[in-house]
Amino acid sequence: MVTSFPRQYARTQRFTLGAPRAFTVAPDGSRVVFLRSREGTDRANLLWVRDPSGQREYVAADPARLLGGAAEELSAEERARRERSRESSAGIVGYATDMTVESAAFALSGRLFVTDLRTGDCRELDTPSPVVDPRPSPDGTRVAYVSGGALRVVRTDGSGDRAIASPENDRITYGLAEFVAAEEMDRSRGFWWAPDGERLLVTRADDSPVQRWWIADPANPEREPSEVPYPAAGTPNADVTLHLTDADGGERLQVEWDRGRFPYLARVHWSPGGPPLLLVQSRDQRTQLHLRVDPDTGSTSTLHTEQDPDWLELFAGVPAWTPDGRHVRIEDSSGARVLRVGEHDFTDASLHVRAVLDVGADGVLFSASAGAGRGAGGSVAGTGGEEREAQVGDIGVHFARFADDGSCGGIERLAEADTDGDGDGDAILRAPHIASAVRGGDTLVLSTASLTHAGSRVAVLRMGGQGRALPLKPLDVVPSHAEAPALTAAPRLLRTGERRIPAGLLLPTGHRDGDGPLPVLMDPYGGPHGQRVVAAHNAWLTSQWFADQGFAVVVADGRGTPGHSPAWEKAVSRNIADVTLDDQIEALRSLAADHPLDLTRVGIRGWSYGGYLAALAALRRPDVFHAAVVGAPVTDWRLYDTHYTERYCGMPQEDPEVYARSSVVTDEGLSGAAAQHRPLMLIHGLADDNVAAAHTLRLSSALLAAGRPHEMLPLSGVTHMTSQEQIAENLLLLQVAFLKRTLGVAQP
Repeated sequence: MVTSFPRQYARTQRFTLGAPRAFTVAPDGSRVVFLRSREGTDRANLLWVRDPSGQREYVAADPARLLGGAAEELSAEERARRERSRESSAGIVGYATDMTVESAAFALSGRLFVTDLRTGDCRELDTPSPVVDPRPSPDGTRVAYVSGGALRVVRTDGSGDRAIASPENDRITYGLAEFVAAEEMDRSRGFWWAPDGERLLVTRADDSPVQRWWIADPANPEREPSEVPYPAAGTPNADVTLHLTDADGGERLQVEWDRGRFPYLARVHWSPGGPPLLLVQSRDQRTQLHLRVDPDTGSTSTLHTEQDPDWLELFAGVPAWTPDGRHVRIEDSSGARVLRVGEHDFTDASLHVRAVLDVGADGVLFSASAGAGRGAGGSVAGTGGEEREAQVGDIGVHFARFADDGSCGGIERLAEADTDGDGDGDAILRAPHIASAVRGGDTLVLSTASLTHAGSRVAVLRMGGQGRALPLKPLDVVPSHAEAPALTAAPRLLRTGERRIPAGLLLPTGHRDGDGPLPVLMDPYGGPHGQRVVAAHNAWLTSQWFADQGFAVVVADGRGTPGHSPAWEKAVSRNIADVTLDDQIEALRSLAADHPLDLTRVGIRGWSYGGYLAALAALRRPDVFHAAVVGAPVTDWRLYDTHYTERYCGMPQEDPEVYARSSVVTDEGLSGAAAQHRPLMLIHGLADDNVAAAHTLRLSSALLAAGRPHEMLPLSGVTHMTSQEQIAENLLLLQVAFLKRTLGVAQP
């Protein structure tokens, strides 16, 4: 029996199940630790250990054995953590190791487990439950974890369990990331061990000032609504402080900085390279400080100040110290996003730095895409139909070497290496691709995805010596158990229009030039932090399936999306609606000049920001768009969270016109379109605590008040992720049926 793509897509959780992930490499290069389920439809991850040569692989923790076959139980805190990180798998979904990567700790069904990574011996520690976010001390003798809002420490032999920071009331937690930190700042944790394992830095989050929302399940009226502290734009955030505390529960010392001016604690770094290092932001995110903490007094001093007239982005892996005490950061400078170590710029405008992956004594491992203006690989459709080569979707891994004098010693692109040992210099990695890496000592785990193969390929490599990354010697390939997709995506990557907007065009499999124009489906995310035009096969599978239903599918990354340049991202400042919608239209019309697009039948679909963009398209530009599937949209930015919304729109009290112009439920958002009604399908999970269902319900009410019929699909018990198998499958089928019906596409 052949499984349909929608069923396979849902059962495999977008083909992620069975794929190895979450790698850690021992600092001596002797062990590679990772998560992977046993097969492509198995949700339960196991913890695995593999030697770099691949001669031995063994299970360090098996959730089925540890739970004795019992079903996994999740606490409310763990469910919230998984929702914030968009984690939909099961079993062991996260782990932390000691400094030597000899032991690991993880939570499973609210219980604390530690495992010896050298032997695979795993045991449970008797602690209060539920356990959240356990992390071993650097020397592996203790484990810190959160339970009941308290930060606790227990020895790995099971003795000495104690609370070292306990909440004063039920609205205070120690050691957990508050909502906006986890949802928007990419800070998922709330405590950090000192390098010597004798103290910890721990956050105290008091959400008493935060307004309360109530999320109910109308399908089960006997259940009480869930109380959710939600900091909507312009309203108070949680009060977050940081404390130094002894690991044995002794003295606690508050870290002091000007929290009135800089309320956001965005990053914390504590390594042997220097004292604790903080990154704190002003509420408008236009100023941030890199602070050095005195661990004896809790006082701070400013190491570096950054300012930007629009906003300052946050990046993974920075700020940090090099082992010899130099300050590592990523900054926007002279129109480029650069890597800086101490006072030296390691990169220039030829690279757009994305994240720091590792900092060692011999250099910095980082990821970057081609900077604006560089070009290689892909096509560009000019306004006159002229095509030329251009860089699209290439995110590579680079190694910045230190010179003997402590300055920049050069940049090496790891994708130029022969990673599979066949002597061809790795043609796959010379083409546009996405890559990430983890290293320990001279062992590197390189994960790559490209358009030439499904999923990601994980190679274990030996780095070059004498402070160099190259050449790389192939040691092993970590097997993936992910299923092969039932279809093959064939996007044509382009840059289009006067702005050279990155775009992907997908036509039905087997489509020929003489088959005539096709109805169009725009399939964007289109907003901040959501790059969709990438050189990775699996990223295009859903769009290809829609194309195979008889559409020309266009995916466009207009201004505001990441990966291009700081100016490209910040073009949406205070004008998020008009800019993103204009670029979708420009991409559509430009591509139609050279490709078989029927502009009399244009649909658009999207989820989250993409849903917002779809609603904007149908309501404001019915002359261009003829039907829209609007999934989990933000429709009124006053109802979305502080850190995200205020970055782009300012404060609603100070910039009310920005919020009015960006809303799709105000009179301005609905005006002028009544004579050209376009069909809309609205979809929203009623349990969504990120984009509350109120967004869609208010849009539906506004449409009804304006006399505009529409279809409404409420999803009972579904959050923002829609990870339930049957729902994920049927959502695809219902969307394509709606689009075919409303755009006049022949049904099979």
